[in-house]
Amino acid sequence: MRRPAAYRSLVTLTGPSAPVAPAAGIAARLCGRFREHPLASDALLALGVLVAMIAASFTDPHGSVTGPTFGDRTPTPLGTVMMTAAALALVLRRRRPFAVLAVTGSLSLVELLGENRPAPVTVSAVVALYTVASRTDRPTTWRVGLATMTALAAAAMAFGPTPWYAQENLGVFAWTGMAAAAGDAVRSRRAFVDAIRERAERAERTREEEARRRVAEERLRIARDLHDVVAHHIALVNVQAGVAAHVMDRRPDQAKEALAHVREASRSALDELRATVGLLRQSGDPEAPTEPVSGLAVLDGLLDGFRKAGLPVSLARADGGRPLPSAVDLAAYRIVQEALTNVRKHAGPGARAEVSVVLVGRTVEVTVLDDGSPAAAPPAEPSGGHGLLGMRERVTALGGVLSAAPRYGGGFRVQAILPLAPGTAREPGED
Repeated sequence: MRRPAAYRSLVTLTGPSAPVAPAAGIAARLCGRFREHPLASDALLALGVLVAMIAASFTDPHGSVTGPTFGDRTPTPLGTVMMTAAALALVLRRRRPFAVLAVTGSLSLVELLGENRPAPVTVSAVVALYTVASRTDRPTTWRVGLATMTALAAAAMAFGPTPWYAQENLGVFAWTGMAAAAGDAVRSRRAFVDAIRERAERAERTREEEARRRVAEERLRIARDLHDVVAHHIALVNVQAGVAAHVMDRRPDQAKEALAHVREASRSALDELRATVGLLRQSGDPEAPTEPVSGLAVLDGLLDGFRKAGLPVSLARADGGRPLPSAVDLAAYRIVQEALTNVRKHAGPGARAEVSVVLVGRTVEVTVLDDGSPAAAPPAEPSGGHGLLGMRERVTALGGVLSAAPRYGGGFRVQAILPLAPGTAREPGED
């Protein structure tokens, strides 16, 4: 029979096992059969306990000076009935453990309170106490075990025909105590194995979900990067192509300059697309880039491209040229790129833009302002486009804060507060 994958994961966690001998394999199959039919295994155990009790009832521990003797005494009919009743009760030990312990314990007390002890019914009480300890919690085991030990040991010492310190009296106390301890150990081991099996099954169930989640996150990241690259350069190409078409007949020199800007923007778009797609290559490919090609170090080149496209842009930096973490550096660059692209598309003709990069404590603040007309300002929340949504996702992924809203009196304002370390972003408006 093919074992389930959870079992194989459990074997992986607990370590490889040694080769199984033929005898051990037979024993394992028998244990599996008994585990599948617990009532039959309990009946077999009850039969074994009955045989042991009957054999012990024919044994006299003080039969001679040399030791115990066998056959010098025989069990009484009442003792035989008590042993049989106790053995039959053990058949239900898993279904009714406390009831079986009460029955076997009561029969043991009756046997211990008698004048002679031809029927060792205490053996069944020891098995019942072990069952209770293995199927309940530790506090209950302590309480029930202590009560059973005290009752049986006290009855044996106080009413037995031998002195209280006799070996068989102390044996009652020892066997009941060991039964409770063994049952508690088995219960703890079973709980440990069940916890390992549950973790293995849970890991197997969630492995596919985790893989799907990571694929979705990677697809979102790639889509965001492609959108930032394509939207920016295509917007510049569109503007310059429109300029070239407008002045082609009257001012061919200016048309040639616009076409040159188109060629430069398209070449930049191809370079960035090649770098972005290169990130999808396998890690062993030597041509795959290992770092983003964009960042605040090339911010001046980005602004020059917008200036050539007819958008006046001013820059104010107060970051001291301090190198930023790669993820923060790329996010700041993409935010400026996308915000200026929105200005070029939505702010209308004659609009101007201002970009500022300020290092404040453990955060860097990136702000893009424009003075476009209020009617042409883009909405604060995305409605069909992905620009503002992509910026917000980038900032949120780094634990930062993004605000994008129209300015009082006209224009639009985009501000991103990016933490240099996780969990250090400030809320908008904090001093």
